[in-house]
Amino acid sequence: MRLILGLALIAAACTGAAPRSDQSGAITADGRAIDGDTVSIDIRLFGADAFEKRQMCRTTSGCWPCGKAAQDYASKLLKANPATIRLTGKQSYGRPIGTVDVGGQDLGDAMIAAGLAVPATSYLKSDPERAQRYVAAYQLAQRRQLGAHAGYFVDPAKWRKGERLSCERRSSREGRPMFTG
Repeated sequence: MRLILGLALIAAACTGAAPRSDQSGAITADGRAIDGDTVSIDIRLFGADAFEKRQMCRTTSGCWPCGKAAQDYASKLLKANPATIRLTGKQSYGRPIGTVDVGGQDLGDAMIAAGLAVPATSYLKSDPERAQRYVAAYQLAQRRQLGAHAGYFVDPAKWRKGERLSCERRSSREGRPMFTG
């Protein structure tokens, strides 16, 4: 998830947490230039695993781009309110891990409650209260059949390892999922 470097640096300085042991407030992450004076970095959400950008989910009426929906939902929330980022000091896939509060709402909790992410409780052993909230949000989204819970989906971790729904058959030419219904 892309977040503006300035926000991340401010949050890291305020919380004192950073992926490095030097506690200088420095963040080590891959960056991209948005324009000449704006840099973006990726931060993975702590304990929430959202559907991947190209991932599809299925309902009785066919497949839909739940990964793009997850990205759009997070983007909408991030644009609506200021974000506070608290880094855990750990990394995943080479990216810092942190919690993101948007307008006072936990982004991971919001994504799970919308049915656009799953709790990654194995990573939340140090934060059992967050783990309980995330599981409760997941169960509520299931009962209400929100987002991906309206049908079938592959867990994002399994999807990253290559497991796919039948409607995500890969095209050998493009390496992108093809929609087969």
